[in-house]
Amino acid sequence: MADFGFNEHHQNEVINYMHFARSKRALRLKTIDSCFQDLKDSRLMEETYTVDEVSDMLDGLQVLVHGEVEMELINTAHTNVLLLRQLFSQAEKFYLRLQTDISELENRELLDQVAEFEKTDFKANSKVNQESIKPKLAPLNEGGVSELLQKEISRLQEDNDKLKARLRTLESQAMSALDDKSKAERALKELQKSQGDQQSAIHAQEITNLEGTVAAMQADFEKTLNANVASQKDLQDCLVSAKHDLLRVQEQLSLAEKELEKKFQQTAAYRNMKEILTKKNEQIKDLRKRLQRYESDE
Repeated sequence: MADFGFNEHHQNEVINYMHFARSKRALRLKTIDSCFQDLKDSRLMEETYTVDEVSDMLDGLQVLVHGEVEMELINTAHTNVLLLRQLFSQAEKFYLRLQTDISELENRELLDQVAEFEKTDFKANSKVNQESIKPKLAPLNEGGVSELLQKEISRLQEDNDKLKARLRTLESQAMSALDDKSKAERALKELQKSQGDQQSAIHAQEITNLEGTVAAMQADFEKTLNANVASQKDLQDCLVSAKHDLLRVQEQLSLAEKELEKKFQQTAAYRNMKEILTKKNEQIKDLRKRLQRYESDE
């Protein structure tokens, strides 16, 4: 069977099937022979027959032989289907898709090789131990496609394990990142709260200082207004100077606010600048009020 490239196991399976096919063929041939013998025994009892009688006997024989041959062909086709069913079922266990080439079934060269094999290698007197050969095909457990499938399954399992390990690493990193984010958010809230409390204390102190300054300036302004009416010109000069000081203080305050936003640790400097600005603003307000009172008195 070297021309077909079969291994020893598959060659034994082919021999087993050919034994089965030969036995079925021999049985069917015996049945056909019995049809002719029955005709001889039952109808050919006389020495002469008419044409109609011969035609009738041949028609009957034709029906019997036709039925036997048709039954054998049908049975052979169905048997081949069952054989293919075994092969396909076994292949599907390993996720294989077998294909057949119907045209090869009429390949005369291959058919001649099978006939030659049956004449030479497949001896009629070489009996196969039917008990040692199972009627069903045994699954492939090693070599060939099974080995390739096993390797592919192992590779896929290894890739799956790697992906699972990578997933666990990513999950750990994600949890760590979430913890860091939560800590940063809590630190930011605490810092904002601390800044808010400190700024509230600064504003309260500034208001207290400003109230004292305003009270002092009001008293001084009243004394100055009652002492010398001619101090109007000096007051106007003070007002102009105060305006210039206000512009400078405002500029300094703007710079101080920017600096305060950048460096929170310089809160003391910011507070001093704001106190100066507030005092100047109150002085300007008081001077304006005094000037308005003075002009109204005029």
